[in-house]
Amino acid sequence: MKSVEAARNKYKEKTVRWGFMWALWAAILWGAWYVPGSSIWYEFPYVSMALDSNIQYLTAAAVITALNAVSVLLFMFVWIGVLGKWKDYGRTIVQFRNITKWYFWAAIFGGPMAIFGSFLAIGYVGGIFAAVAALMYPIVGSILAFKWYDEKITRRAILGIAMIMAGGVVVFAPGILEEIKGSSGAWLGYVGGLMAAVGWGVEGAIAGRALDVTDPDVGLTLRFTGEVFWWVAVILPAFILLVDAPILTIISQTMTLLPIIWLLLAGITFGFCYVSWYKSFPLIGVGRGQAIGDLYGLFSIVFISIFTLTMPKWNFVLGALVVIIGGFVMYTEKRDVLEVIRSVPSDNKSSEEAIENA
Repeated sequence: MKSVEAARNKYKEKTVRWGFMWALWAAILWGAWYVPGSSIWYEFPYVSMALDSNIQYLTAAAVITALNAVSVLLFMFVWIGVLGKWKDYGRTIVQFRNITKWYFWAAIFGGPMAIFGSFLAIGYVGGIFAAVAALMYPIVGSILAFKWYDEKITRRAILGIAMIMAGGVVVFAPGILEEIKGSSGAWLGYVGGLMAAVGWGVEGAIAGRALDVTDPDVGLTLRFTGEVFWWVAVILPAFILLVDAPILTIISQTMTLLPIIWLLLAGITFGFCYVSWYKSFPLIGVGRGQAIGDLYGLFSIVFISIFTLTMPKWNFVLGALVVIIGGFVMYTEKRDVLEVIRSVPSDNKSSEEAIENA
């Protein structure tokens, strides 16, 4: 019995450790994504556009987001090919009613809402603001995971969520005050930051359920298959029909060397960021995986500051630090608490005691 218990404890420690490692890699690669995600706005045709209206901004952000999704999907197809999982992808995608539909729903919240909102925030306000504003997404993900499938929110997790909210207020407050005073026209960028926070939180909660019965690599490829579908089949055609936007012209003008390089860099960083993010959810839970992933705010500030040789404003740095500390509070829990991140039978006394003592 002792050998079985020792093996069980060893497996538990290994599982939690790998969950933390995957989430940390997600944070690093997510932070790096903001460099190409910001740089493409300074390339033709976007840098030469007369972005003096909301429609033009929305059109440019829609095209960039759609091309980003295509780039990520390209790398995901290569990734599952290297892993020999093409057959798994084929077997899973046909299970639309039970599995694939959840990834298509996750794609709506993660792509047209979160990534599109993030590109809006980048275009209107800047890369550092976009990176820090979305740090609030674990609030949404943790609450939904608790509501939908009883993922435990302990006192420590609630404290971390409160700190994340406080950090978000520090980030948003100065910009919102400027908007109220009418000294800035970038209100749509702040809306984009909020879209990113809500969208990624909802996506994580949806994906957390689907990943219980799906391989993360295959599931992530299905998720970006869904996003490309929504952009190519629904959203971009709607732009063309409803606002007479020159979508095809902008796409053709984007197909030059430097924009393609930025898109490929965005695809590889964001693609493998998502791979790591999805792999962390079944191991340590959606709330904690998202909390550790929140460290991307720190890495994005470091990467963008190094790349642009500029220092971020004080409120961005302070807000990011508060949010990051909140993330640490959320995941520095006892291992026995992390083991029971989902609902457990009422007669499991040891599990209930572990949660109460957290």
